[in-house]
Amino acid sequence: MEGTELYETLAAAAVRGFALREGRALPGTLGEKTLEELTEDDITALLDLGRAWGVKLYRFKRGHETLPRVKQILGFLRGVRPESLLDVGSGRGVFLFPFLDGFPGVPVTSLDLLDYRVAFLEDIRRGGVDRLTAMEADICACRLPAKSADVVTMLEVLEHIPDVQAAVTAAVRIARRYVAVTVPSKEDDNPEHIHLLTKQVLTELFANAGCDRLHFGGVPGHLILTAAVGEEA
Repeated sequence: MEGTELYETLAAAAVRGFALREGRALPGTLGEKTLEELTEDDITALLDLGRAWGVKLYRFKRGHETLPRVKQILGFLRGVRPESLLDVGSGRGVFLFPFLDGFPGVPVTSLDLLDYRVAFLEDIRRGGVDRLTAMEADICACRLPAKSADVVTMLEVLEHIPDVQAAVTAAVRIARRYVAVTVPSKEDDNPEHIHLLTKQVLTELFANAGCDRLHFGGVPGHLILTAAVGEEA
């Protein structure tokens, strides 16, 4: 980890959240300050504690923001300036962490099926990123209110979901302005990828959900879709 650049503030929050969850004492005022009040020395001390405690700080490695598909979505979001975000299937934070770092103040709800990933994100919230809410839930059965998120992102997610129409319909219902999607653009050998979602298939899925204002783009290996819904349609 030496020399690796991290999203240090998010990593420090995760360490504080871990300490609270595990009942571990933090020295001095490291557990009392807001994240904004932490000095560079404070953050270094928290990261050193995290390494000693076995917190997986490598998850916060910078660089994912330069992945072409992530870069494209972040650029789109900078243009539309979301007031809130629902990120479906946040996984290891490949998109979520660059978003939290680059869009300060925007409330984010992260939806994931895996309890250990939700617990990890809860540590970040507990440690001071209180604009982050983590939910263990299935988008296909999600009870979030209609139009409750300004933008919904589903990045490298739909190809994993058995009832992909239900997922698209739920995202369109929850989004107030936009749904953003990335999917693999060609067959691969990942056994967890159960659909190949082409432009035609995605167009049909969104049309069935009542959304036909679609913009397609792509980067090598990935198809990118942004759909305007609600007041933007």
